[in-house]
Amino acid sequence: MRELVALVLALVLGTAGVAVAQTSTSGSTSAKKTTSRNVSGTVKSSSMEALVVAGRDKGRDAEWTFAVEPTTNIRKGGKSIIAGDLKPGDSVQVRFTEQGGKAMARSITVKGKDGATKKPKP
Repeated sequence: MRELVALVLALVLGTAGVAVAQTSTSGSTSAKKTTSRNVSGTVKSSSMEALVVAGRDKGRDAEWTFAVEPTTNIRKGGKSIIAGDLKPGDSVQVRFTEQGGKAMARSITVKGKDGATKKPKP
């Protein structure tokens, strides 16, 4: 009887170990897909769902379109704003990730005229 219990336990514990190994492998694959990048440029247009930024990438003129979600952190002068508050000509830095072939904005920071990020006054 003890041998039967030991055999059942070995099978159950062995199966759990395989399931854990499979879960951790699939988790590391998705981590590669969520690598974030940063770009800086000037707002061409914005809406509550999208942002178009013009700038330079590797020495060439470039234009990026970012999807904006309700969870996107947007800051101007140290204060939170919404995507609709962004105006053409605003200098911005956008941190984004690629998901399903789309550039998803994670954070957008409006920079001052000198290119530095504005900080709130104490």
